[in-house]
Amino acid sequence: MISRARMAALAAAASIFAAYGFPQQSDAAASAGEAVGSAWQALLTATKSASNWATYGGTFEEQRFSRLTQITDRNVGQLGFAWSYEFDTNRAQETTPLELDGVIYATTAWSKVVALDAVTGKLLWQYDPQVPGEFGAKGCCDVGNRGAAIYDGKLYFGTFDGRLIALDIKTGKPVWSVVTVDQSKTYTITGAPRVVKGKVLIGNGGAELGARGYVTAYDAKTGKQVWRFYTVPGDPAKGPDNAASDAILAKLAKGTWFGDYYYKTGGGGTVWDSIVYDEELDQLYIGVGNGSPWNHRLRSEGKGDNLFLSSIVALNPDTGAYLWHYQASPGETWDYTNTQQITLATLPVDGKPRKVLMQAPKNGFFFVIDRANGKLLSAKNFVDVNWATGFDMNTGRPIETPEARYSDKPQVVIPGALGAHNWQPMAYNPQAGLVYIPGNHALFGYAQPANFAVRPGRWNLGLETKGTSPPDDPQAIRAARAGLSGRLIAWDPVNQREAWGFDYPEPWNGGVLTTAGNLVFQGDTRGNFRAFAADTGKVLWSMNLGMAIMAAPITFERNGSQYVAVAGGYGGAYALTSSFNDNPGPRPNGRLYVFKLGAKGELPHIEKLANPPANPASDAFTPAQVSHGEELFQRDCWACHGPGAISSGVVPDLRRSGMLPSAEAWNSVVIGGVLKDRGMMSFAATLTSADAEDLRAYVSSRARLLAREEGTK
Repeated sequence: MISRARMAALAAAASIFAAYGFPQQSDAAASAGEAVGSAWQALLTATKSASNWATYGGTFEEQRFSRLTQITDRNVGQLGFAWSYEFDTNRAQETTPLELDGVIYATTAWSKVVALDAVTGKLLWQYDPQVPGEFGAKGCCDVGNRGAAIYDGKLYFGTFDGRLIALDIKTGKPVWSVVTVDQSKTYTITGAPRVVKGKVLIGNGGAELGARGYVTAYDAKTGKQVWRFYTVPGDPAKGPDNAASDAILAKLAKGTWFGDYYYKTGGGGTVWDSIVYDEELDQLYIGVGNGSPWNHRLRSEGKGDNLFLSSIVALNPDTGAYLWHYQASPGETWDYTNTQQITLATLPVDGKPRKVLMQAPKNGFFFVIDRANGKLLSAKNFVDVNWATGFDMNTGRPIETPEARYSDKPQVVIPGALGAHNWQPMAYNPQAGLVYIPGNHALFGYAQPANFAVRPGRWNLGLETKGTSPPDDPQAIRAARAGLSGRLIAWDPVNQREAWGFDYPEPWNGGVLTTAGNLVFQGDTRGNFRAFAADTGKVLWSMNLGMAIMAAPITFERNGSQYVAVAGGYGGAYALTSSFNDNPGPRPNGRLYVFKLGAKGELPHIEKLANPPANPASDAFTPAQVSHGEELFQRDCWACHGPGAISSGVVPDLRRSGMLPSAEAWNSVVIGGVLKDRGMMSFAATLTSADAEDLRAYVSSRARLLAREEGTK
């Protein structure tokens, strides 16, 4: 680790050498030289300026807290609409935009990028990486993208098909592109890269479908790989990976895995979101995801902690070498990821200031961890949970309830796979001393499968799916929906308790921004964009934008005015996989909305698109066909088209499809792949034409129920 004094000395020396034309230091001092280089210093300066939003979390602490105070709890009622920009797709909009020097950079669904004038909304440039449509089926949770990174005149972002691309920030022209994954496998990229001392860091997703997680650092100038850290062991027969993780996987992780499934299909542990640099301690923290399959009993014979699943891992940012880890859900078996946002702060612990990191992951406990060594300082549940009663502070391990692992019989576990907190970013206001968490109350039923066989490239959760369709009765669906809800939770991390909360009828509420003006901004699934008092939770301002708001807002200052910007658009795991939301019809294209005090703009009219009628086939299918089709649908189709074929409107509702009445047309899609460019890949590798026909039988049965419900047939 380089001390501050040493860094200052190197900076002074570098400036003298540059002034007199002497060559810069190299070899052993290369990383130090880069650390004090002009591009890195420019980024550090930009992130410390309240006028900009130059990195994903606002600053490297990722607090999503702005020191701007023009908009406050006293005048936020005067906030008006300034402008909006319509994206070209209605798929998941999850971006946290960046703003620097009067330009907003936003990533959209399908990994597209736009650069907009921050004051007028004028399009400056746009870039489409041309992600093949069939890659849409490789993702668990739609084709969204959460953001980009700025460094040295370039904009860096990941693509859904696994590339990392650097664009010229002025023109949007590609500078370099590198494939970061094996594209023949089920890897995707939806998260934002981070830049640390001349290196661009990116992870990936795909654990549900069978992937081995890792994070990679690339040279920001050239795209050349610098180091890679794998989060789970690989195939022992292949030997070491020649990666930064080799030593620690052999020493610490390998003995926590059992059987051979994990290395045959990946094991999971993807780093699909949180990557955080600690400037004070010169450490890098990565949040590691769930196992593949979810079911620990199948993945590792029900034995072992399975490091580094569901963990926070600290690395040396220069070399990728392991420093320490903390595992929040040892031997996880519920899809409990620790990929959720990691926030850095200094908090009073036992009467003394302590450098900590905070996280509210899927498992429902809020963690405060000493970020120097990974020691657990406190862990309390921020939502209702039933899988554990707490954490043993001597061991740092959860105190699990015996039935939570659903070994002997099915169990309803809280929180479920959706998580108590998912990807939507939380925010920390150091003035109020509160963390604001987009919380979920969502349960999930887990059961051991009667039969399980690995299907390469498809969902391999290791759970029983038969009999999990939603009820046929609309009233029963509404009753089930009543068990789901969301809550914006203002959490006191020192005393580990809720300070205030705001309830939502659905669990999928939006990301959060907080400011020194004593404000918290958040959107919801109904299109309401609100400003709360950060200290009390009082709603001070609200505007309905006409579409769901899942992404986190940002704020910046330009020409003496403070602006607030947020992306609107539905999408993500809940949007695709829940049958319990109100479907108003096909979703509108997403937009970027921008606000400022006194603005008088008129919100764009968002047309409500009507659903076409239910369109069941007239064929006479046998009960066996319908039953088999239901089994196949629950296995392969629900993740995009919704359980029971009840779509949220983000992707087509198959019960209303024009293809459904025709066996030939249906087969051309499911087996022939004629709609692959629109995100519907061919399933010829895993389904037969007879399977496709049985799927048509099942979806037709659901369409007939819908027709009776709507009175159309």
